[in-house]
Order: sequence, then C-alpha cells, then structure tokens
Amino acid sequence: MGKNVLLVDDSSTMRKIIGRSLRQAGIDFDNIFEASDGLEALEVLEKEQVDIVLSDINMPNMDGISFLREKSGRDNIKDIPVLMISTETGEDIIGEAKSLGAVGAIKKPFTPDKVNEVLGPLL
Repeated sequence: MGKNVLLVDDSSTMRKIIGRSLRQAGIDFDNIFEASDGLEALEVLEKEQVDIVLSDINMPNMDGISFLREKSGRDNIKDIPVLMISTETGEDIIGEAKSLGAVGAIKKPFTPDKVNEVLGPLL
C-alpha cells in the first residue's frame, strides 16, 4: 500500500520536479499533496493523513524552520517526519532543522537515486 507525501516549496515547478523524482525513484505514494509555504503545509497536515513531508527551507510567509517549530507544538501532527530539501544544506541551518525534528536533508539539485537513498529508509 502506498503512502501520502506533502511537498512544501514556494516554487510550483520545484514541487513538480520533486514529485517526478519520487516516481522515478520508484517510491509509491497514493497521494502527493502540495503547499507553497509553511502556513499552507500546516493546513494540509490538519486535514489530510500524511506519512512524510518534504519541505524547502527558504519560503515566504512561513519558512521551513518556522514550519518545523510550529509543527512541533501541535500534538496531532508533531510526529510526522519532515525531510528538508533545499539549496541551503549548511551544518548550522540543517542542525537547527534537525533540532526541531527534521529527519534529514537533501541538497538541490538532486537525482532520483539520491531521493531513494535518503527517503527509502524513512518509509
């Protein structure tokens, strides 16, 4: 049985690229939900059953770090794993993301093989 994923990125093109990479990596998702920032992501998480979130860091309205901070304070969604996908993969920003509950990070640009390598064990 497939799982549900939420893609959070302010670029609709990037969300499509990530979705295509998931399919090319052979990862089976029943539903791929999308959000353009952390605020939309929180709304989706409150309404839909999501197994994992793939989130950018730099976004308007609510960035990935603020999203993690807010998500961690909500009991009904705090345990949903979040994998950061960003051009920013410096130890300081990724360290902060992990301290707020992120399970890892993938650097943009990425390949389907890299997505499978990092995401596969989380599912």
